[in-house]
Amino acid sequence: MPSLRDRQARLATYVVYAVQGLSFASLLIQVANLQTKHGLDDGTLTLLLLIVPVFAGAGSVAAGTFASRYGSKLLLRIAQPVVAAAVVLVGLAPNVPLLLPVLLLFGLGVGAVDAGMNMQGVAVERRYGVQVLNGFHCVWSAFSVIGAAWASVAADLPLPLIMSIPMVFAVAGSLAFGRSLCTPEEEKVEDAPAAAAAGGFPWRPIIPLCLAMAFLYVGDAAVSNFNTVFMKNVLHASAQVIPLAYVAYQATTLAVRLGGDLAVRRYGPAVIVRIGGVIATVGFLGVVLAPNQPLAIVAFGLTGVGLSVVAPQSFSAAGKLDPAGTGVAIARVNLFNYVGFIVGAALVGGIADATDMRVAFAAPLVLASAIIALAAGFQPKRQAPDPSTT
Repeated sequence: MPSLRDRQARLATYVVYAVQGLSFASLLIQVANLQTKHGLDDGTLTLLLLIVPVFAGAGSVAAGTFASRYGSKLLLRIAQPVVAAAVVLVGLAPNVPLLLPVLLLFGLGVGAVDAGMNMQGVAVERRYGVQVLNGFHCVWSAFSVIGAAWASVAADLPLPLIMSIPMVFAVAGSLAFGRSLCTPEEEKVEDAPAAAAAGGFPWRPIIPLCLAMAFLYVGDAAVSNFNTVFMKNVLHASAQVIPLAYVAYQATTLAVRLGGDLAVRRYGPAVIVRIGGVIATVGFLGVVLAPNQPLAIVAFGLTGVGLSVVAPQSFSAAGKLDPAGTGVAIARVNLFNYVGFIVGAALVGGIADATDMRVAFAAPLVLASAIIALAAGFQPKRQAPDPSTT
């Protein structure tokens, strides 16, 4: 039976995921508008978008070092307001030279928050003793939908205002609930082996998780970075319709994650991830072939159904492979989030620049199908570490 303290930490962790989902969507849903504002071609846009995952990877690595000493609670208390401030500054930036450092700041903050929030999520899951991580990612998706829906409703407002208003709520939520997150002592596992506490466990068991995470985020990068460009430039959607592709992606992600924990408890993570890989592949095929706006929105929704289960199960499995609760396995898997995002932005953007955006979406189609073969690695046995293999 979870204690009152466990429930407080769980609620605070929900808020952390909510704030991150709202912040991330508030920036990414404006990619097409930022492209127009600054007069960027697809190639230049791709290079700018690469700044975020490159520096997010650096932020994630730094977060692992910081959290191992001071805990992920303090990390999140610092990094989340930084992310919100960066979103506001992106909307205000009048030119590309000023946009560049703001995107760098956003990337560093996002990487730190992504690592920290999943450390908190795994800590809460460990204390509850049952699958709860899908629920946290579900809240992330819900607030991503809210961020995208807000952009659609407020499309006639000035861009800085559209991006700033949600960040007021983001900062308020982060500051109000951050004090209830798991402390460093609550994140650790009592009586853990000394070698485990030092991060001495093998890479080999997490390789399928790392690869699946990378392939997932190639697909996510394709959708997050280029859905607005696809809808605007390929299907000639209006300003009110353009955000609906991302709304569909996040809404279906949310719907699946609502029941994700129950499904995983019943069928196991490997089965759920395998089914997800199949559906994501079908979704990307639909994007490539979509003849009109409604079918494209449906196809983007299917990619959300398929990809939604991969990230929470990757972090959950990584947590089981980290007997000491140090967050080392989580940090390693999280790094491939950005590897995938970098590859996805470069690959899809590069193919689009050389051919067209429809052909570009064939790349995540192929990699989504590879997740099917990696699904068995999502049901690892928790084991003692072997320092000699690191």
